[in-house]
Amino acid sequence: MRALSTPRMRVPMKEAVADRPSQASEDWAIERALRILESRASTVGELLSDPQTCGHFFRLRLGNEVREHFEVAFLDSQHRLISAERLFSGSIQTTEVHPRIVIQRALALNAAAVLLAHNHPSGHAEPSPADRALTMRLREALTLVDVRVLDHFVVTAEQAVSMAIRGLM
Repeated sequence: MRALSTPRMRVPMKEAVADRPSQASEDWAIERALRILESRASTVGELLSDPQTCGHFFRLRLGNEVREHFEVAFLDSQHRLISAERLFSGSIQTTEVHPRIVIQRALALNAAAVLLAHNHPSGHAEPSPADRALTMRLREALTLVDVRVLDHFVVTAEQAVSMAIRGLM
């Protein structure tokens, strides 16, 4: 005697909730993966020379932040990473950046060059006039102590805009 069976029905992904991990476990996995990627990307001695690699580097570090932060990657003369540091944090729209602090850290780390980056929590990665003015101010100040500003990235969760590629340096 044959067993009666019904044809197997495909259940849409939305309805197959029992087979899916919970959002909390997915969030934990994503956070863990980001920490691993960040630690690998911020390895001392890592070469940070092309804008795409640098953009990914800063997107991992800043892309999902809800407040604005300003970070600097300090590089040696071969553009290898010495240290990446969050120097300033602000509100949802602005961060006050002091060139004096950036210069002090660059000199303390004996950096030959720097990459600048900050996030826009609004999700709009276009550099503002204030971003351009800050970049020029930092560039002028760091030039006085023989530290080159290679680029400034404006970062969101979705993209990283290189001011150097845009011709804004």
